Amino acid sequence: MFCYQCQETAKNEGCTVRGVCGKDEKTANAQDLLVYVTKGLAEVANHLEITDREVFDKISNNLFTTITNANFDSDVIMDKVKETIELKDKYIADIQDNENLSEFAKFSEYDDEKLAEKAIEVGVLNILNEDERSLTELVTYGLKGMAAYNHHAHVLGFRDEDVDNFIAYALEATTKDDKEIENLIDLVIETGSHGVKAMALLDEANTSKFGNPEITEVDYLAGDKPGILISGHDLGDMKMLLEQTKDSGVEIYTHSEMLPANYYPDFKKYDHFHGNYGNSWWSQNEEFEAFNGPILMTTNCIVPMKDKNTYKDRLFTTGEAGYPGCTHIKADENGYKDFSEIIELAKKSKTPTNLEDTKVVGGFAHSQVEALAGKVVEEIEAGNIKKFVVMAGCDGRFKERSYYTDFANAIPEDWVILTAGCAKYRYNKLGLGDINGIPRVLDAGQCNDSYSLVKIALMLQDAFGLESVNDLPIEYNIAWYEQKAVIVLLALLSLGVQNIHLGPTLPAFLSPTVVDFLVENFNIAPNTTVEEDLSTMMA
Repeated sequence: MFCYQCQETAKNEGCTVRGVCGKDEKTANAQDLLVYVTKGLAEVANHLEITDREVFDKISNNLFTTITNANFDSDVIMDKVKETIELKDKYIADIQDNENLSEFAKFSEYDDEKLAEKAIEVGVLNILNEDERSLTELVTYGLKGMAAYNHHAHVLGFRDEDVDNFIAYALEATTKDDKEIENLIDLVIETGSHGVKAMALLDEANTSKFGNPEITEVDYLAGDKPGILISGHDLGDMKMLLEQTKDSGVEIYTHSEMLPANYYPDFKKYDHFHGNYGNSWWSQNEEFEAFNGPILMTTNCIVPMKDKNTYKDRLFTTGEAGYPGCTHIKADENGYKDFSEIIELAKKSKTPTNLEDTKVVGGFAHSQVEALAGKVVEEIEAGNIKKFVVMAGCDGRFKERSYYTDFANAIPEDWVILTAGCAKYRYNKLGLGDINGIPRVLDAGQCNDSYSLVKIALMLQDAFGLESVNDLPIEYNIAWYEQKAVIVLLALLSLGVQNIHLGPTLPAFLSPTVVDFLVENFNIAPNTTVEEDLSTMMA
């Protein structure tokens, strides 16, 4: 195996024996093969100008399956490989002259042993030129993040054909033998611009279905009734779970990236929606153990269990998430998921062990900030708010992540943090106060809600009549971990955003040449120390 798609990859070079995320060699190779055959399906779809939504759903869902910490079940992944080949073969039969198709599209195999052999052959290192490989993987990882947004929008009944078609087009573009570096760079930026479209689509889907997020104080204190803990990102699953647990005597708690579900008005109307339990994804081994009731993982951010963990029989997955030995809840042909097994288990479970008695405030998505726009502009013009710093992105296990807590503590008192994603768990309980009623930590929601940060920046640009977002008093200190953070970064680059600090390390998949390009054209800089980075931003 060789994998370097996440920030925690071994020695910031690549995982070659077992992923730091916990996936084994068999799973890593199966994921490589799933990406490979998905590229073949995309090529056939492009060749035939297919409009069948089943094909585009399969492409997005396959890519989503391979993002970090989403699916650890190699058997399920290999089943997806076979399903993709079968779907592709159905269409390839309509191509009379297929000599010009690539090996990605021509590959057809269903024997398990031969598929396992092929999986070993199709890894990242097959591209020998380091810069070509770097840009190809940058596009591929961006597409994985975009596919995640696309999947969430699709299940809510929203889609953008331009986004669907671009994912297929870009996947095929990464298969060409004669890729020019300049063309790949253009494809990177194009991926970012379509990432903005995908984020806008998901924002429309979530707000249309569940209302615009509101300023909300979220309670972390456990209740005295049995509960179900829901983690991940899928708000459609959240809605179904809340609806099915009405009058059941079971309470619903959010965990990690599902925390922002507390901000949506449609979910607040359920009296048994208790609040949040626990913190960032990487602390789930201890928190899931203490919860005592069943846990539903709707997307990625699964941490493999330790030997001492006893909650395997209480862990359920759905969507593209998967973990060996855990029950997977599938949707029917209408998208409905039956959570009755989880509900019945919850009724027999002990109440959650209380972890902390605290509250946090969030709900500052773009509509809420737009409602406060006059007040925000007033505080800026009065000199009370000197600068915004975007600290969006991911959290992670490594001790270097304490940098973000230290940075948040060190910024001047007239700075305001804009955040989205689980990076906020490093500073959302610091009690940084407010500036004349405007909290100094404005949480827009999940990493899926990063579009709000773009909208807020554009709103401020318009309010002050500026030609560029780079003229705003906004700094960017982005924490990354997995591929949804990659598409957020590419989206910012496509909008021309400059001076982005990226950490805690630069991606291992960026070659020195590609790093130089990003530095020269976008002034991307790696994190150094809090003092040095803060000094640079203040200057």
